[in-house]
Amino acid sequence: MGKKAKVLVVDDKKSMLTMLSQLLREDYDVETDTSAGAALERVRRAPPDVVLTDIRMPGTDGMELLRTIKDRSPDTEVILMTAYATVAQAVEAVKAGAYNYLTKPFEPEELRIALEKALERRQLRRETQILKEQVQRKYGFPNIVGESEPMQRAFELARKAADADTTVLLTGESGTGKELFARAIHAASQRAARRFVAINCGAMPKELIESELFGHVKGAFSGASRDKPGLFMEADGGSLFLDEITELNADLQVKINRAIQEREIRRVGDTIDMPVDVRIIASSNRDLQQAMEEGAFREDLYYRLNVFPIRLPPLRERFGDIPLLVERYLREFAGERADRYEVTPAAMDLLINYHWPGNVRELRNAIERAVVLCDGDRIAPTLFPFIESAGRQYANALPEVVDLPYREAMERMSTSFRKQYLEALLRKQGGNVTRAAEQAGIERESFHRLMRKHDVDVDQIRREASDE
Repeated sequence: MGKKAKVLVVDDKKSMLTMLSQLLREDYDVETDTSAGAALERVRRAPPDVVLTDIRMPGTDGMELLRTIKDRSPDTEVILMTAYATVAQAVEAVKAGAYNYLTKPFEPEELRIALEKALERRQLRRETQILKEQVQRKYGFPNIVGESEPMQRAFELARKAADADTTVLLTGESGTGKELFARAIHAASQRAARRFVAINCGAMPKELIESELFGHVKGAFSGASRDKPGLFMEADGGSLFLDEITELNADLQVKINRAIQEREIRRVGDTIDMPVDVRIIASSNRDLQQAMEEGAFREDLYYRLNVFPIRLPPLRERFGDIPLLVERYLREFAGERADRYEVTPAAMDLLINYHWPGNVRELRNAIERAVVLCDGDRIAPTLFPFIESAGRQYANALPEVVDLPYREAMERMSTSFRKQYLEALLRKQGGNVTRAAEQAGIERESFHRLMRKHDVDVDQIRREASDE
């Protein structure tokens, strides 16, 4: 037999408390109090599931008790009783958070139904909260790894976007985690209890994507045998993630723009518009400004989407996060066996210094492959042969970038070769830091900081130059 729900009955008339207690004790765990003060103390110690209270009582009345209970214990449902019912008072009670409002005298069945419905609403609210917490654990910001400064900036913006319920534009290279951020923004928003719907605009055939987004009516085209709701309707009340939105053709860009502006859509083959309440989160790995200037993306849609832009940094700009990501992926792919694996210092150094053109997605794949191939418990550099191969390619490319300014060189080379760049630049200038800094296009003090950061031994370079 399940645990009985706890009901607290509050009334200044003891005869009323006795009658209600006898009526409800078979189905509920009933407690009674004759004053609001005593009831509040009981709520403070152990909040009941439902409070059934009279409105007119000496001292603190039922309305004030209602407000205090909802402030201290929002999950507790409150049902008010009164022999002096008015419409204005009923409206005020509901606005203050009361679940129901019963007029004395009432039938026992009327009270039982009110209690059952109040408990159902409380259970639904709790289930919704549990679901929201589960979504947060799985998709929320704590699920995204990143302690580096660029990631912290992205987190800060994303959290503000979640609170604002505004249109968000996520930009960044492929594999930087745009969908993860989109899901986290949704999970942290007021829309978390409703659906998050995602579509990759570049993966859907162009002749089908309009129907997929907006839906269609029966007979709209050959094969449309029934009405179909589109993704906008499925995401109603929630969030719609339009991944790689630059892949949409011009006609669909117009319709997306109108849907965002008017908050309504028209299904394919329909003649009427349908209202939708959808939060749009869009993403692109292309430069939208450049695409707009080239005529590949509509200017009006660009400004409609660019309300709250968030740039996600590539992995080469957040290499300090790589050890954390490696640990995360080891646990993902090795499960309980993750603790037995040791990533050797040489392997970790290799991972940290690789340029990762595929970003986080490529790192995840590399760790999965290493777990599969590892025969023992040591993950060594030999499990990442593609990185060593790429390193040789970059080493061969060094002469081509020595003549570039520092910032441009860093865009073309990975962080693993910054030290090599600095050393090559110093060798070219015979160990002269001032001339090397001028060629790099940065201040001399900044160049010194980079030398210290990357452990560049300028004295050794000068000795080598003098020996030549």
